[in-house]
Amino acid sequence: MVGISAYGTAIPLRRIRVEEIARQWGKDPSNIKKGLNVKEKTVRNQDEDSATLAVEASREAIETNGVNPKDIEAIYVGSESPPYAVKPTAGIVAEAINATPNLTAADLEFACKAGTAGIQILMGMVKSGQIKKGMVIGTDTSQSSPNNALEYTAGCGAGALILDNEAKIAEIKETTSYTTDTPDFWRRESKEFPRHGGRFTGEPSYFQHTLKSTERLLEITGMDKNDFDYFIFHQPNGKFPLKAGKKLGIPLEKIKPGLVTPMIGNTYSAATFLGLANVLDQAKPNERILLSSYGSGAGSDSFLIETQPGILTSRPKETLKDKIRRKKYVDYGTYARYMGKLKEAHP
Repeated sequence: MVGISAYGTAIPLRRIRVEEIARQWGKDPSNIKKGLNVKEKTVRNQDEDSATLAVEASREAIETNGVNPKDIEAIYVGSESPPYAVKPTAGIVAEAINATPNLTAADLEFACKAGTAGIQILMGMVKSGQIKKGMVIGTDTSQSSPNNALEYTAGCGAGALILDNEAKIAEIKETTSYTTDTPDFWRRESKEFPRHGGRFTGEPSYFQHTLKSTERLLEITGMDKNDFDYFIFHQPNGKFPLKAGKKLGIPLEKIKPGLVTPMIGNTYSAATFLGLANVLDQAKPNERILLSSYGSGAGSDSFLIETQPGILTSRPKETLKDKIRRKKYVDYGTYARYMGKLKEAHP
């Protein structure tokens, strides 16, 4: 057995409404909100980045179930917005949670699915007996250039999972992946903001990979969509996961519990982790979850997860919904300053 024994989340307090961004650029917010199914998004503070959010989520995971950080033998961090180009966030997290230095740690990169690749790595390490306990984190303070479609959705957040063979909260019973070279979204070395190839974004990228990976998981497990209580798809906006579910014939009530992007934006590497956390916050024992991440470039990882009796006593005290409700709105100028869109002038 290998699975989840603890989890934690972190999102910034600050938010900006889609209307405020649209007002800045003279756009119609109603069309944007309808097209993306996003109302507002998280905004980092000046002292927040993907590393601080990773630390916050990790500390909650540890403190919730009294995990001894010295028992964590591996830490993997998935992100596409690390604060350092050359210096691992994983090492920062390890030091911040007072983990043993006798561990393996690394940062992973595969757009928005880097964190779920870390889950697969830890699954193999725990199953093989190489380690007893490991932590994986998905964290991002997503970049978007001003007056770009991404600006309406790119948010900030982090999710952390502690995996071991106790699996108090949920067992991860199976995983599979689907990967191709599809240029739907990228950021060149030294470039500050990402670019996206519009016509590649939907069908040949997100939907092909997400659906193929999901269908393959159903095939190798011999299960049907009716065998699952929840479906969590990567959520670059609030519309794509619903469309993916419709293509697979999945009822809305099985998708909506894991859909948080309409309230906090696309948190990139954290998006799948936060969707999973929102489901775990409300799930009952012996329920099945099918989780499929997506990373541009492009690939998807899918997981069969089954909740355990310990979920009732092993959840964080504060739910993700509680954190989403606690917020402070900012105007566009403050948002631009906090997100680093305004540059210092030099003589």
